[in-house]
Amino acid sequence: MIDIQPLAILREIERTGSLTLAADKLCLSQSAVSHAIRRFEERYEVKLWEREGRKLRLTPAGDYLLGLAMRVLPQLEHGAGVLEDYARGRRGVIRVGMECHPCQDWLMRVVDPFLAEWPDVELDVTSAFQFGGLAALLGHEIDILVTPDPVDRPGLEYKPVFDYELVLAVAETHPLAQKQRIEPGDLTGETLITYPVANERLDIYTRFLVPAHALPRRHRKVETTDLMLRLVASGRAVSATPDWLLREAKGVAGVRLGNGIAKSIHLGQRTGPAASYIDGFMRLAETVQV
Repeated sequence: MIDIQPLAILREIERTGSLTLAADKLCLSQSAVSHAIRRFEERYEVKLWEREGRKLRLTPAGDYLLGLAMRVLPQLEHGAGVLEDYARGRRGVIRVGMECHPCQDWLMRVVDPFLAEWPDVELDVTSAFQFGGLAALLGHEIDILVTPDPVDRPGLEYKPVFDYELVLAVAETHPLAQKQRIEPGDLTGETLITYPVANERLDIYTRFLVPAHALPRRHRKVETTDLMLRLVASGRAVSATPDWLLREAKGVAGVRLGNGIAKSIHLGQRTGPAASYIDGFMRLAETVQV
């Protein structure tokens, strides 16, 4: 059976970029780290890394072992946390991953009744994934993934919780606010604001602009919905935004993009039996609308 220590060493080297920093993180000496790797290499008759000056370059065997570490260690760490919860009398922990930047307000309306119904369950919400939300769900780093873009994979299932339409948010005084619908060419002279997501994952690009071979004059990314809507209201930019976010926005109008871009928010989870509190979260989420 493969020892855990070499897996942990390779993961920390990947995270820190340094053998010295990895050793510090693991509370080991640098010589102890080197000895553990050398012992592993001798046992399996493989090389895990090679030195290139001061840098370490993983061999194919090292790359494989790093991938294994990224999959296995989060599950073991989660298992340790579950056992600790049982030892302390807690029911468990539910970890929710967010791939939907504007869904924070909706999620909080699920969280409040969930915490009231399950007072002995800890809840953690994160949007920081090393390899994305899908990998985090498959790797047991999270239990539920909130996403507008479900990707079918063996071992996963999704539930749609609410539908919405992606519209172009513009200032009420903007000339585009008078149009019945927006065409891709209308954005070639505009500054487009989006959340900090890769273009290939933005519907405004993949489903609207790119098929028409059109691009905005400028593309800017911002972190928060509030700043995005303020910039739009000021007339400095436009934004592809879920229609529900504009219901209470002041000075902002929503205009249909082409024939309409329909979307749904889904909750993804691993298939198979789930803890009762995870089922409870899913049930509550289906009752809360935007």
